[in-house]
Amino acid sequence: MVKLIVEIAMELENIASVKPAPDYEYFFNSFHPEANDQVTCTSCREEHPKVVSFNQQDEHELSGSRGSANFVWRCGNCKVSISSLFYADMQREQSCSFTPVGKDKSTAPLPYTSDSGALQPLVALDCRGLEVTKFHFRGKWVAETEGGKEMECDFDEGEDRWDDYDEDGGVPVSVSEMRSEVKRG
Repeated sequence: MVKLIVEIAMELENIASVKPAPDYEYFFNSFHPEANDQVTCTSCREEHPKVVSFNQQDEHELSGSRGSANFVWRCGNCKVSISSLFYADMQREQSCSFTPVGKDKSTAPLPYTSDSGALQPLVALDCRGLEVTKFHFRGKWVAETEGGKEMECDFDEGEDRWDDYDEDGGVPVSVSEMRSEVKRG
């Protein structure tokens, strides 16, 4: 079992916080660079045939277990079960408290609130049989302006900037210089 913390950093202009949309699909690279955005079984190095993505709403049963995970894959070659799930109750401090997800636990991502571009925790993952090393920012995010207005921003693969205009506040808003790190927890 590998506990991973996904940390993000970005430059914010006239934005108080940024977080993934509630139905956000998380995209990751696998531990093995030669996998080209695919999960590789750590036992036999077989590659998953699709890009790795999962979300917090999907729940899949684990074979031979009473538990479940947000992402489950059984290696077609060696039959090892690979899974990942989001942890609940992450703290803002550098050390995160890891609590397995329960019915009453929230796995909501922590909003990014820094205007300094410093890394902050977003989500924590329990990975079994795989290890991801890169988080991709693609998809829908929600930015809250300094005036409290929520604005939707959508990032395509490879984009690291979003610009708009807050008509209520009369100011330009932007999210730029996005980067991520995945650290062992």
